[in-house]
Amino acid sequence: MIKLNRRHFIGGTAAAASLPLLGRPAFADDPLKVGFIYVGPHDDQGWSTAHDRGRMEMEKALSGKVVSTYVENVPESPDAGNPLSDLANQGNKLIFATSFGFMEPVMAVAPNFAGTKFETCTGFKTADNVCNYNGRFHEGRAVIGTIAGHLSKKGVGGYLGTYPVPEVVAGINAFTLAARRINPSFTTKVVWINSWYDPAKEGDAARALADAGVDVMTQHTDSPAAVQLCESKGIPTFGQDNDQSQFGPNMVKTSTVCNWGPYYTRRVQAMLDGTYKEEDTYEGIKEGLVSMAPLNPNLPADVAADANKVIQGWKDGSWDVFEGPIKDQAGNVKVPAGSKLSYGDILGHQLAR
Repeated sequence: MIKLNRRHFIGGTAAAASLPLLGRPAFADDPLKVGFIYVGPHDDQGWSTAHDRGRMEMEKALSGKVVSTYVENVPESPDAGNPLSDLANQGNKLIFATSFGFMEPVMAVAPNFAGTKFETCTGFKTADNVCNYNGRFHEGRAVIGTIAGHLSKKGVGGYLGTYPVPEVVAGINAFTLAARRINPSFTTKVVWINSWYDPAKEGDAARALADAGVDVMTQHTDSPAAVQLCESKGIPTFGQDNDQSQFGPNMVKTSTVCNWGPYYTRRVQAMLDGTYKEEDTYEGIKEGLVSMAPLNPNLPADVAADANKVIQGWKDGSWDVFEGPIKDQAGNVKVPAGSKLSYGDILGHQLAR
């Protein structure tokens, strides 16, 4: 494994491209090179930590056959094209761009590297050498929304949002709809902080929600700052993308967990086997990509039972938070009884494949 910071790549593409003969030639038995770019630090204890854990699991499973490189703290801007290009120039034949904001830089860079495969996590645009992978994160949000609906006495929950991108909006909707199945008058107060990882902002936003009177809280942000604030104030809360119970042993009732290791292993193995195909993948609780951390033993038995029922419902197909009837904020029926939203509709765009 090679760790590189974003600053190592700024202005580095031309230099890498101008010296192709200085390295030794690649042979068939050389390890496959695989690159990753992360939007935050690899140890953010949330989203990027989950991807990095998956990368390490993949390397372990394919020991000796693959070597991986990751670049952390990459901005979701055109500048992301620099590390993407450099990873390709370094010989990485499969590159995972692990955030929605990397979609456009991937689409700009990919045509220059026809021999390299690119995958964008939570993206939807495709090209000859570009596909997407995503988790049905809303399924986990429905589990925590169910718990929130039971635990909230005021019927007012708080939600820390990052950016209003499809996966975040879908999560807010799933959380709220699940809570309303328990308490039809449940409302969700959202604070947008316009960052995936900013512990100070996250803590301030959580404090503002607490001051606004919410009595249960969750987040789509990556640090444990909000969890720690909730622990200090006795507000039930939930971890994001990684088991964050260590930061709130009493108040964290469960966490959504992303298990990227099997996916990364499968895709890299396909590259090794010569069976790799550009195909979009969307997996959830049934497939094991999304799971829930152990429920806090201090949850009331009936609440835990209801949460487990929702988890099982996602696994066997007997439950769907986006099954109608569902109305919009103006009271108009958007999903009639007996119908379910497609995954493309849940995300607010048509899936490319």
